[in-house]
Amino acid sequence: MPDSLSVVLQRTTCPYCGVGCGVEVLSADGGATVSVRGDAAHPANKGRLCSKGSALAESLSLPHRLTQPLRNGVPVSWDRALDDITARLRKVLATHGPEAVAFYGSGQLLTEDYYVLNKLAKGFIGTSNVDTNSRLCMASTVAGHKQSFGTDTVPGLYADWELADLVILVGSNAAWCHPVLFQRLLAARKSRGLKLVVLDPRQTSTTLEADLHLPLRGGSDIALFSGLLRAIAEAGAVKAEYVANHTRGFDEALAAAPDLATVATATGLSPVQIAAFYKLFVATPNVVTVFSQGINQSSHGSDSVSAILNVHLATGRIGTPGAGPFSITGQPNAMGGREVGGLANQLAAHMEFASDTDRDRVRRFWRAPNLAQKPGLKAVDMFQAAADGKLKFLWILATNPLASLPDADVVQAALERCPTVILSDCVADTETARYAHFLLPAATWGEKDGTVTNSERRISRQRAFRSPQGAAKPDWWALAQVGQRLGYGNAFAYTNAAAIFREHAGLSAFENGGRRDFDLSGAVELSDVSYDALPPFCWPWRAGDALGVETRFFANGGFFTPDGRARFIATGPTAPLSQTSPNFPLVLNTGRVRDQWHTMGRTGATPRLMNHQPRPTVSINLQDAAALGLTEGDLVRLTSAIGTAIRVAEITQDQPRGDVFASMHWNGAWCSGGAVGRVIAPNVDPLSGQPELKFTPVSLSRLLPRWQGYALLRDAPEILAHGDLPGLFWCKRPLGDAWVVEFWALPEQDGGPESHAAPDGALLLAALMGKAAADCVPLTVVDPARGRWRGAYLQRGKLVAALMLGPGPTLEQLLPFFAESDLADAQAVLAGRIAAPSAGPMVCACFQVSADRIRAAITSGEATSVEKIGALLKAGTNCGSCIPELKGFLRHADAPLVA
Repeated sequence: MPDSLSVVLQRTTCPYCGVGCGVEVLSADGGATVSVRGDAAHPANKGRLCSKGSALAESLSLPHRLTQPLRNGVPVSWDRALDDITARLRKVLATHGPEAVAFYGSGQLLTEDYYVLNKLAKGFIGTSNVDTNSRLCMASTVAGHKQSFGTDTVPGLYADWELADLVILVGSNAAWCHPVLFQRLLAARKSRGLKLVVLDPRQTSTTLEADLHLPLRGGSDIALFSGLLRAIAEAGAVKAEYVANHTRGFDEALAAAPDLATVATATGLSPVQIAAFYKLFVATPNVVTVFSQGINQSSHGSDSVSAILNVHLATGRIGTPGAGPFSITGQPNAMGGREVGGLANQLAAHMEFASDTDRDRVRRFWRAPNLAQKPGLKAVDMFQAAADGKLKFLWILATNPLASLPDADVVQAALERCPTVILSDCVADTETARYAHFLLPAATWGEKDGTVTNSERRISRQRAFRSPQGAAKPDWWALAQVGQRLGYGNAFAYTNAAAIFREHAGLSAFENGGRRDFDLSGAVELSDVSYDALPPFCWPWRAGDALGVETRFFANGGFFTPDGRARFIATGPTAPLSQTSPNFPLVLNTGRVRDQWHTMGRTGATPRLMNHQPRPTVSINLQDAAALGLTEGDLVRLTSAIGTAIRVAEITQDQPRGDVFASMHWNGAWCSGGAVGRVIAPNVDPLSGQPELKFTPVSLSRLLPRWQGYALLRDAPEILAHGDLPGLFWCKRPLGDAWVVEFWALPEQDGGPESHAAPDGALLLAALMGKAAADCVPLTVVDPARGRWRGAYLQRGKLVAALMLGPGPTLEQLLPFFAESDLADAQAVLAGRIAAPSAGPMVCACFQVSADRIRAAITSGEATSVEKIGALLKAGTNCGSCIPELKGFLRHADAPLVA
C-alpha cells in the first residue's frame, strides 16, 4: 500500500458532551479519509459512542468553514489581523482601562486554550471580565459545591453509578443527553438490580426506563429535596457521627425544611408519591443523585444544588463507592474551564479572588504585572454592559452567544454597539459572526491538540489527526500572539500544547501541599513525548502518586473550607422569578434533543443526525393543543414578556399540561425566528449568575401561512447564511447529498406582502442558488388553479435545484430523482409524475434505520423484542439512545411514531 494511503490509528476524545468518550480515529491519505469508532480502552465509554460521536467522521467537512482571518469581511493575513487587534486593545486600555475589555469563551475550548486566555486576560491585561458559555450549563453547581465543600469538587466517579443500589436522575434526560452513561447505568441495573428514580416534569426516553418517575412541577426541586432532609431526620437516618465531626449548619437547614404537605403543594405530587420516594432513599445505603441542567438552569439553581448536597451530607453518603451527589456537565470541557479559572468569579487552579493569599500566589507564579483583583462580569451582565456601551473590546471564542444566551435582542445590541468584536471560530455563518469586526479561523476537532476534563474529573487527550484547514490556528496560539505583541513575550512563548499543560500543572502544585483539591503536581515534569502518550486519568495526580489512582473525596471529611467542615445550606420552597399569568399561561422549558449539539454548527451539517428531528418544533400537550386549536405540523408563535419565536407544533402526550418544550439548538443560521433566546428573559440565579432557561411563561398562537413549500439544492444555500428572507419562515437541513429548505409564507401582519397571489418562485429560487444560477438553465411550471409553482435548475443536463410551492411531491419522493437526474427526470418532477415510497421518520441515527423499516419488521413477526430488532436491523445496538422508541414500537406497533 502506498505511504499516502497507509492507515494511521489515533486515539482522541469526542468533542461533544461532558461524558468525555474516547474515540479511535482511523485515517488515511493525511486525514482525507477518516473513520471513527469508540475506544474500548477508555474508562468513560468502554468502546461505546452515541449517535453524534458515531457520526464524527461525517462532520469533518463543515460548510462555510472559516479558513482565513477576515477584517470587516475582507481577507487579511494573521499578522495584519493580530497587529490591528493588539493596536485596538492598547487604545482601549489607555483610554478606558481594563474594565472595558472582556472575553467570552466556551466549554468547547481545550484546557490549554482556556489557560492562556485566563492568563492573558486576568494576569496581564488585568480584566476579570472573562466568562464562558459554561455559565449557562453548570455555574450553579460550581456555586453549590463551593458553598458546601469550600471548593468546586465533584466527589465521585462514573463507576459509582454502577455500584449504587439507587440512582436518582434529577433534571436530566440522560437517555438522550448522556446516552453512553445511561447505557452503562441500564447494564448495571440488569446485572445488579439497582433501582432508578427519575424526577422530571416531562415524560422522556429516560423516564420510560424508570422504576419510579416523579413528574414534579417545574422549579420545585428544592422543595422535594429539602423535604427529604426532614424525612431523613424523622426516620432516624441521619449519620450523626459524620454530621457532628465533618459538618456545620445541620440544625438551621433542618429548621428550614418543609413538611410533607408543603412539599406536595409545591411539587404537584401526591403525598403517597413523595413518601414512596423518601422511603426508598432512606432505606437504601448506596445512593447516587445525578443532576444536570434541570437543576442548574434556574433562578434558584444554587439552592437546588445545595438541597441535594444536604441530603448526602446528612446521611454520610458521599465519597464512598456507589454513593454521592454527581453533577453531569453538558459540554466536553466545562470542567477543564473550571480548573483554569474560566469563570469571571474564579482564579486559575481552583483559587479565589476573595483570598489575598490566592491572588498573591497566582501573581507570583505568573509574574503577572496587572493581576485582576476582583471578580468580573458574568455572561448575562457582560453582554448587558456591552449593550450599555461600557465594553469597548469583546473577544468571543468557540461559541455563538447570539443564539445561546437569553434576551437575544440585548445580545444583538451588545454586538452592534461594541466598537471591537472579535470572533474565533471554525465556521463563518453563525449569527454572532455577522456582527464581528474580526473573524479568526480556529482549528477544530481533529486539527487541534490538547486536553479536556470530563464530569468525573478525568483528563483525556484530544489529539490532531489532520492538518488545520487553510490558515486555521489553535486558539491558544492566537491569544499568545497578542500577549507577545503587548510586550509580554516571555510569558507567552509557548511552542506547543504540552508546554502550556506543564505550566497549568505547575500552578496547581505551587504552594499546594494538599491544601487545595486541584493538584496536578505529578505532571509538572511531563515531557512532550509523555504528554503525547498521556492516558486518561482522574485528578488529583499528586507528585509521587502512580498515574491512574482514582480518588473519591469527602468520605472521611477533609473539606476545603477554613475549618475543614462542610456547610449545610438552609433551603426551602422557592418559586421561579417569573410566573404564569392570563397573558402568558404556559411554561416554556428548553433543552437538548438526542442527535443535536449546541447551535448545530457541526451536527446540523450531518444528514443522518438531522433525520430524527428535522424541524424546529415546540412540543405541546394534546389537551393544550386542542384548547388552542392546534394540530400536528401547524406553525406556532411563542410569545413571552420580552419577545417572540416561531416553531412547528409537535403534539404529544409526553408533555404535562401547561408546559411546552422547545429545543435550544435552532438559531438564525438554521431557521428564521426560531431561536428560543428571543423569548427567554435574563433572569439569573443571584449567586451563580446562571440564567433560568427551564421556566419562561409564554403564550402560543397559530400562524396560518399563505403558502408553503420546499427547495432541494445540491449545495448549502448561500443567502440563508446572511440573514432572513422577508416575509418567510424557513428552516434548512442536509438530506442525503443535498440540502433542503422548507418555507412558510407568514401572514400579512408578520411581514408578508399584502397580496395573497402566488409568490415569485423564480426570484426565490435564484436567490437560493446565488452566483451558481448563472451556469444553469431554468425550468418552470405554474398551475394557478391548484395553487402550485414549481421550478428547477439544470446544470449540464443534470438537476441541481428544485423549488416546490403548494401541493406536490414529498421530499422522500423527490430525492431519488434529484440524485440521479437528467432533463426527462426534471420534467417528470415538475409535472408531478413521480411516486417513490417514503421511509418515514429516522429512529436510529447510528445505522439509519427508519420508522417504516422497524414497523415492517415487527408486523412481519421477525422482530418481537428490542434484541431481535437489533439483530435484524442493528437499531439500538450502538449508543442505545433509540431503545426507548423501539420499545414504544413494540408496545404500539400500529401507532404513529412520536419523535
